[in-house]
Amino acid sequence: MPATPPGAERRFRPEVQGLRAVAVLLVLVYHLNPALLPGGYVGVDVFFVISGFLITSLLYREATAHGRVSIRGFYVRRVRRLLPAATVVLLGTGVLSFFVLPITRLTDTAWQLAASALYVENLYLARQAVDYLASDTPPSPVQHFWSLSVEEQFYVVWPLLFAVWALTRRRWRTTARALTVLLGSVLVLSFACSVVLTSQESASAYFLPTTRAWELAVGGLLAVGLAHGSLPERVRAPLGWLGLAAVVASAVAYDDATPFPGWAAALPVLGAAAVIAAEQGSGRLTASALLGTAPARWVGDVSYSLYLWHWPLIVFALVLTGRDGLGPLDTVVVAGLSVLLAWATKVWVEDPVRDRGLVRSGRSALAVATAGMVSVAAVGGAAYLQVDRSGSVTFDPSVHTGPAAIGRSADSEGEWTYPSPVRAEDDLPLLYDDDCQASKEDSDPASAQCVYGAEDAGTTVAVVGDSHSAQWFPALHEMAEERDWRLFLYTKSSCAFTDTMTADAEGGAYEECREWNRGVVEEFAELAPDLVFTSSSTTSRPFGAETIEEGKTAIAEGMHRLWQDVAEVSGPIVAIRDTPRHQRDVVECVSANLDQPERCEVSEGEAFEHADPQEEAVLALGDEAHMLDLSDRFCVDGACPAVIGNVMIYRDAGHITETYIRLLAHDLGSRLDRALS
Repeated sequence: MPATPPGAERRFRPEVQGLRAVAVLLVLVYHLNPALLPGGYVGVDVFFVISGFLITSLLYREATAHGRVSIRGFYVRRVRRLLPAATVVLLGTGVLSFFVLPITRLTDTAWQLAASALYVENLYLARQAVDYLASDTPPSPVQHFWSLSVEEQFYVVWPLLFAVWALTRRRWRTTARALTVLLGSVLVLSFACSVVLTSQESASAYFLPTTRAWELAVGGLLAVGLAHGSLPERVRAPLGWLGLAAVVASAVAYDDATPFPGWAAALPVLGAAAVIAAEQGSGRLTASALLGTAPARWVGDVSYSLYLWHWPLIVFALVLTGRDGLGPLDTVVVAGLSVLLAWATKVWVEDPVRDRGLVRSGRSALAVATAGMVSVAAVGGAAYLQVDRSGSVTFDPSVHTGPAAIGRSADSEGEWTYPSPVRAEDDLPLLYDDDCQASKEDSDPASAQCVYGAEDAGTTVAVVGDSHSAQWFPALHEMAEERDWRLFLYTKSSCAFTDTMTADAEGGAYEECREWNRGVVEEFAELAPDLVFTSSSTTSRPFGAETIEEGKTAIAEGMHRLWQDVAEVSGPIVAIRDTPRHQRDVVECVSANLDQPERCEVSEGEAFEHADPQEEAVLALGDEAHMLDLSDRFCVDGACPAVIGNVMIYRDAGHITETYIRLLAHDLGSRLDRALS
């Protein structure tokens, strides 16, 4: 979010303040109801341009007027303008999280509070975006601080460029053209990085400072250019309207499927730059006249606090109502409360700190920054300790019986569930700690192979498939130790064991998966396993499939082709039917209903909504393949509970906990024996 630097009032640009209003309203409407404005997230890009323009204007004036740039003075102004309101919102959000959020979300919220206070929230989210195990993490109430983090990281470097230029200008009379080349180089390199990374990994590219710096640099270059003269009057009015139209058009035409930032970000960024370049026209029918009206300026005045408050209120409202989206009344209430809190923060926090000069020196700025970070960290630490206490449950085999409780007349009651809901997400198979689950980028199974068991074991067993195959590792590992198996792992994230070209998370062709699967067959030709286990998620979709039925058939046909090749060089292929799936956050549900976890069960029809294409592949392959169905170990009397025998079944909506799978080792072994006999 941009900050208006002190001293800028003498060059106040009402249309820029109105453009802030447009930016924050785009973001607000998008977050309240994405269907109304599917590309409203471009409001953040507009903010970046405004920030780059205003801050660069200040730096350039200081460098040219005084022959130097005060780095300390720059950061004192940043602290005075940004930190008080940000700290108030972070503290308020952290405290409210204790009372509103499910305890399962407090750990992630605590980390994100700290990351936001340290202005590294964007890096935290970028890492989380590429973490397969954390990619479905519910949104935290402070994740919108990523944009502030991008700005502050940008302003670690940007003032230094002006300080260096001011020094060379004083000594060697360096011209503004040299500065323009320097700033333009940052713009070009960052834009190239944005285009490349967005095409490769758009999820993380969205948050990185390297992919966003060019947007602030556009505003910066514009500031340097306008300092030397304005555009001709005849082009200002049409340019302003074109720029405003470009911003609004991108907000309407873009959506969550648009690769962003990359090339797509150029439209709102250049549109915002055009509005600023148009300046204040002489006529009434101009974009600047519209943006300079009193209502627009008022919204622009509170835009910073409005941006800070609206998102946590939305997250809290969704949790309290238990819905995925806000209803009409909820939208009005949240929007109204956001504006009210923004106004109060502006009047009682932002203005007093700025107008009364409460932060004047580097020492006072450091004290304010330190106090803010420590206080936010304390709130986050308290949340973390609360989670830690709730998760301290020890496994007791006499109490936590899991599937052994199925069919009993009564199960123990009042005991703590294991793993605790706050620990369920981390109840993972050992192979993740051993880095044995191949990532999306891996395509060579020979380089990612993991082996368990003695070298002289009597039986060689291979496990292949996606994470739904990997989740069976705890049971297979126990069987391997009991049966003298040597276990070879070839599992890869989101990669079903089929020859069909599947789609990746972004909907593109998952080339690495097909290469991996063909590589596995080549590995099997040399390994000659005595037994091959596989399983895969029923949500896997072929690239380009138009219907679910068409997709299922294509996946099954690809499995048949690939498995035929495997059968020629291996023993029997054993497919394990995919496990049941929940449509909601089952872990959160259990954490909210520890005394009545039955509230979190779903019908068997809902849990097995998608047919398993492995069944068709097994039938087509004949005696060389077998299907193991353990669905009766997850579902009883037509219902699929979240907890059985005091053991938490799910670690997320589609994966089973390590504990529950391990307790299925005996069932898996007995059914394997029956199938092979």
